[in-house]
Amino acid sequence: MEDQNLTEESLAPISPQLRENIHNDDEQRTESSDSDDDSSESDDDELQISSQLQTLEDELSINPSNYDAHVQYIKILRKMSELEKLREAREAMSALFPLSPAMWQEWTKDEASLSTRPEALSAIEKLYERGLSDYLSVSLWCDYLNFVQEYDPSVRDCLPDGISKARNLFERAVTAAGLHVTEGSKIWEAYREFEQAICPAIGEVDFEGREKQVQRIRNLFHRQLSVPLANLRSLLLGYKAWEVEQGSKLDSESSNVDGIPSHIASAYQKALDMFHARIHLEEQISKKDISDTEKFQQFMDYLIFEQSFGDPVRVQVLYERAVTEFPISSDLWLEYTRYLDRTLKAGKIVTDIYSRAIKNCPWVGELWVRYLLSLERGHASEKEISAVFEKSLQCSFSTHEEYLDLFLTRVDGLRRRISSASEGNVTLDYSLIRGTFEQASDYLSPHMKNTDGLLCLHAYWARLELKFGKDLGAARGVWERLLKNCGSMLEAWQGYIAMEKELDHINEARSIYRRCYSKRFAGMGSEDICNAWLRFEREFGTLEDYDHAVQKVTPRLEELRLFRLQQEPKAHNTSTHQQEQVLKRTSHEKRKPGPSMANELLPAKRQKNKGQNSKKMEVHNLAEVNNMDKTEEMEAKVEKQDNLNDQQMKASDSGKTKVYMDQCTAFISNLSLKANYEDLRRFLQ
Repeated sequence: MEDQNLTEESLAPISPQLRENIHNDDEQRTESSDSDDDSSESDDDELQISSQLQTLEDELSINPSNYDAHVQYIKILRKMSELEKLREAREAMSALFPLSPAMWQEWTKDEASLSTRPEALSAIEKLYERGLSDYLSVSLWCDYLNFVQEYDPSVRDCLPDGISKARNLFERAVTAAGLHVTEGSKIWEAYREFEQAICPAIGEVDFEGREKQVQRIRNLFHRQLSVPLANLRSLLLGYKAWEVEQGSKLDSESSNVDGIPSHIASAYQKALDMFHARIHLEEQISKKDISDTEKFQQFMDYLIFEQSFGDPVRVQVLYERAVTEFPISSDLWLEYTRYLDRTLKAGKIVTDIYSRAIKNCPWVGELWVRYLLSLERGHASEKEISAVFEKSLQCSFSTHEEYLDLFLTRVDGLRRRISSASEGNVTLDYSLIRGTFEQASDYLSPHMKNTDGLLCLHAYWARLELKFGKDLGAARGVWERLLKNCGSMLEAWQGYIAMEKELDHINEARSIYRRCYSKRFAGMGSEDICNAWLRFEREFGTLEDYDHAVQKVTPRLEELRLFRLQQEPKAHNTSTHQQEQVLKRTSHEKRKPGPSMANELLPAKRQKNKGQNSKKMEVHNLAEVNNMDKTEEMEAKVEKQDNLNDQQMKASDSGKTKVYMDQCTAFISNLSLKANYEDLRRFLQ
């Protein structure tokens, strides 16, 4: 970053020209008063601005990640013409955040007003390069191209080195922004104008040189005519007029392709069709009266449409336009980088975009993980990968699982490179892996206690200690380290035992069973570990080992069985209590029984009416249906009898020794509303 920063030696101090430039800026300044009577108000304004400046300085010293404070601080410094502080403020913000194209335009414009000396020229060009690396901006590209043509003497005087420099810059601009449907033509036009300006510098007698230059301009026209851009028809007319100037016989007033080479006419028609297919999408994303959510969705629809044509360059340009509009949309950056991983897979373009993605959305762990993988695919050095990893750990992620994923990704990369034996001429040491695991364990153990993620981390660590470290003691130490934090996690003990069994260390595995068989684990884990020990001794132990395990495990299993039995009544009582609560609520919400209920009779009721003839029974039943007061009276009698029973039980339990008769209690459901206490008594007898 040091070579990118502007220094005192390369840039001149504040000048009247810059002051005038700042004060005349339409976005930052208002017209100053012409009256001397307003001097007091100006003083008050200066005091207020100074107060705001101090407040912002205090805020940034406490919270340097406050984006809005940086923006306001820069605005006020620019307003006050505090150039040295302004440079420092811009550098400080650029180190933390990408700057918007408008902010880069202001910065370069201010610095260009100071001096155009050769040393200053180079520093300002670096500023433009930094700005263009943040976001795609046709306007910033045009400013850069104009600056070079105006202030670089070699370009301005059409010297060979200057022409070559400008052409390289124009080609970069065309690649980056020349496919921008609505604004890309600005780059092409500037390119053609530059080439046309060279013609007068070519000597009259240099016919070959002039012809080459004419052909160069013609090729630029042809290239632009094949790109779906706005105003293609106007471009066609301009091209035909230019050809007429070169002596061609074309109808420069007609917008048809007559007289144009067939391959150019075909490319033009295809570009025109492509433009017409996209114009409605361009209109949607250019609307001013829609919300950000709607505009974002329009970009997504446009991207889906563009991807269907399978042109990665066009898709990438559209993604660049989208992230310029929505720079902190993590979903957009994730989609963009996924697309690049599928199409380009590796290369500087991909890693550069990942670098920009994590600068815009540093809180997204997945972007950091995929950035590390992209660097590995691109065969980046260990120094570069390590720097990115360490930087990622300074970010604040929403979950500890994101940190875990980062640690595991780092270990994965180190493991793969150690397995391949070398990285160029440098061999990686296993201590890098061990250090990463230790760092991960220290940080994550307090936050991920008894989780599968922490178990996965330590199991991986122990395995690599055996494979690369060749240190069994270290591998056992990893498991012991895990058990200190996750001793109540059955899977941790099982993993430790599994490692010893794989190494055929039977006695060590048996020792672990002896340590953990009496521990309390969640669910049926305690029974599982006891049964696992018995199976282990059947498969690996002697008869004495098996007998010893049975002797230890049997009372433990019986203890667990009794514990489960004690829990069952509690669970049953809880369930019964819930049922009673439901019944109570239901009784308060009872509706009066309908005719079908009137015909329901208990056996005792039917026995009572046995001696009566059927006609009397029907009359009796109808009378019961029509007289619901009898039902209510019946219910009142049952409730009264229940109260008497409760009083009798309380009286019998008044002594010191309470006798619980739960085993003699019966619960009967689905009773008819006509049943009374006597009916229940006879039924239960």
